[in-house]
Amino acid sequence: MKQALAFDVGGTKIYNAIINSEGKIISEIEKNPTPKNIEDIKNLFKTIIEKYEDKVDIIAFSTCGAVNNQNNGIVGSTGNIAKEYPKMKFSELSKKPVFVENDANCAAWAEYKIGASQNTAVSVMITLGTGVGGGIIINGKLLKGQNGAAGEMHFKMNTDKRRKCTCGSWDCFEIYASGNGLKITAQEILGMENVTTYDVVNGAKDNNPEMIKILKKWQQDISDGLVGLANIFDPDCIVLSGSLAEFTNTQEIETYVNSQIVTTPVAVKKAKAGNYAGMIGAALLALNNEVNK
Repeated sequence: MKQALAFDVGGTKIYNAIINSEGKIISEIEKNPTPKNIEDIKNLFKTIIEKYEDKVDIIAFSTCGAVNNQNNGIVGSTGNIAKEYPKMKFSELSKKPVFVENDANCAAWAEYKIGASQNTAVSVMITLGTGVGGGIIINGKLLKGQNGAAGEMHFKMNTDKRRKCTCGSWDCFEIYASGNGLKITAQEILGMENVTTYDVVNGAKDNNPEMIKILKKWQQDISDGLVGLANIFDPDCIVLSGSLAEFTNTQEIETYVNSQIVTTPVAVKKAKAGNYAGMIGAALLALNNEVNK
């Protein structure tokens, strides 16, 4: 059975493990802090690859940033990693083939192959964390767009410039549905700045009515965004993943979305592929890509 050395590259940490063609992690999962500059990131990759490349068939990267359609380079990065990172020449890191894909796309693929959206024709996955990521699968293929940047969740929620998004635009879905969005919602409702997402979540667990109200408003913003996505893509399934997904009520969201859409009914589910879905999806995509060459 073929296997891949898979990486999950984020702004603060980098994971790696060996994963087989069934999506099973068959080695210890290693974790390293993300270096601050491009040379140190490159050297870390090389050190890990040299350790394992003779044991695998391909190197697979799940990474922050938009990835080109050739799956060998980054066309747009994020602000939480070295600014030179998009210049990384991934193909030079190993003597084995190297495959690169956006982390949200990788996670969406893992859900499609072994997780919550298995056996669906069309699925949309939303990752709810500090920011918001997205991956869209249509008839067994990732929707990549003309240059690999499809699935970015920066569509407008309002038109009157209420919140400035990290992308530089105003009122994107991300600035409402993300962890940052939850924090801003809390600040607006409570009229105070020194409040965190942890305050909201813990307060809601303790049945604090104000914190419950904040969570419900945040969930409503997510639901309104999903109505638009459901109307555009007519998916079988929308999957909510990421650290904040556990604080959503998918049954309530599903009921609301289906009451508002003009397309066919959609299921809303929480992710099942686990915390390492990015690595698993990268490995499965890479190995499938290698098989089809």
